[in-house]
Amino acid sequence: MNSSETSERLSTLDEYERWTERPMLVLGFAWLALLILELTRGLTPLLAGLSAVIWAIFIIDFAVRLFLAPSKAIYLRRNWLVAVSLVVPAFRVLRIARTVSLLRAAPVVRGVRLVRVVGSLNRGMSALGKSLGRRGIGYVVALTILITLGGAAGMYAFERDVPGGPGLVDYPTALWWTAMIMTTFGTSYWPESAEGRVLCLLLAFYAFAVWGYLTASLATYFVGQDANADDAEIAGRKGIESLRADIADLKEDIRALRQSGN
Repeated sequence: MNSSETSERLSTLDEYERWTERPMLVLGFAWLALLILELTRGLTPLLAGLSAVIWAIFIIDFAVRLFLAPSKAIYLRRNWLVAVSLVVPAFRVLRIARTVSLLRAAPVVRGVRLVRVVGSLNRGMSALGKSLGRRGIGYVVALTILITLGGAAGMYAFERDVPGGPGLVDYPTALWWTAMIMTTFGTSYWPESAEGRVLCLLLAFYAFAVWGYLTASLATYFVGQDANADDAEIAGRKGIESLRADIADLKEDIRALRQSGN
């Protein structure tokens, strides 16, 4: 593919993304909300049908973007998690089969559910990023709330029926547990299922990154406040500006002395 064709495809892809950004944003949030509802309470036939329609729209959208992308391999490498999250819901068709009761208890099916949770959270994060434009602290707070709600639904689905005793018995308990993980306080309960442990690890990594970001943001804020203070221990912006003004005045005095000497 020559440069002109590549440029034309990129232009077409940008135009397509601009036209579909808002609808896909709404569908992304609706998809995540339906997943949370499915994991916590189950879906009515109407909501299940709506979820299937949204899934089909996502597949068509991904296929169009892949077709317009100049390099299919690069696009798939950058969006592999989206591709996997779109393939995974197809496994729900297996529920129609008579062997569904055996498959549902299999570890591979629980792993599929984990991929669905992570993939849906990734899509929700992408939609939120486009909505808020990654505007600093506001984006981080909204993203953390989104991750907490979705992560709690996943933890409840994985831990409510763990063998050996009650796990996270209801969604409010799972939400409280997830909030404690996100605030790094921790709780006395630790996941028993393999999928719950993986999701817990991902939530802990996210919380670690968020607190690192908040710490850096606060440090930057206070350093900026100190730099603007006149009595700062380190020369701040005001001191530098004053120094520049003094140098400019000195240059004017030297220029005046030269002119008077001539």
